[in-house]
Amino acid sequence: MRRKMKNMNPAAESITKTKPLAGQNLKRNNADPDYKHVNDNEIVGLFVKTQDEDAFNEIVDRYGEKIFRTALRITRDTKGAEDVLQEVFLKLVEKLGTFNGECKFSTWLYTVTANASFAYLRAEKKYRNDLSFEEHIFNIEDGVSIGADIRNSICKPDGSYSIELMEKIEQALNELAVPYRIVFHLRDVEGLTNPEVAAILGLSVTAVKFRIRRARLYLRHKLSAYLPELRK
Repeated sequence: MRRKMKNMNPAAESITKTKPLAGQNLKRNNADPDYKHVNDNEIVGLFVKTQDEDAFNEIVDRYGEKIFRTALRITRDTKGAEDVLQEVFLKLVEKLGTFNGECKFSTWLYTVTANASFAYLRAEKKYRNDLSFEEHIFNIEDGVSIGADIRNSICKPDGSYSIELMEKIEQALNELAVPYRIVFHLRDVEGLTNPEVAAILGLSVTAVKFRIRRARLYLRHKLSAYLPELRK
């Protein structure tokens, strides 16, 4: 069974529900400005200065799905991801003035999202800082990044994807311990660099490289039966 990937937007409903809660006290600009071509730092500065609702909505439109996906990857729970999404939106309104521009805005936002997600897990007593899954990859030879292979297998030239394959990949990702899962998500799903992931999670670049390598090897092992590309 195949569907068009571009029509799939699992975060849209959550964003629609939570955006008004965070932005309810903001100012409405009757001029209805177009911020689509304004860069992140400029629109952040504009929002901090004016508390303009349209500027806030533009930030949410750019990053809402990324926030939701990252929160969902860490919490593995739609309700939890929605709670984190709302918490991050509220922090955007209340604390965006603390963004000093020393790093990319996206890096700062991923850091806020990761911290909120881990706080949710701790509150729900679901967080286990468990890094011991090496037994699952014993005797597996070193491999290159499987991120591109997975993406190419999911998304076909016509924009369709296999639901069955998506379920297998999701299951394999969810079996990863949280520290490996979030590194893989940020690095290979969101496309951040190793230094950016390190800054977000408070790790050394070496630690990020180690975790992403372990995560990729584990996923190669788990998914090779379904993705012939990974048997190379």
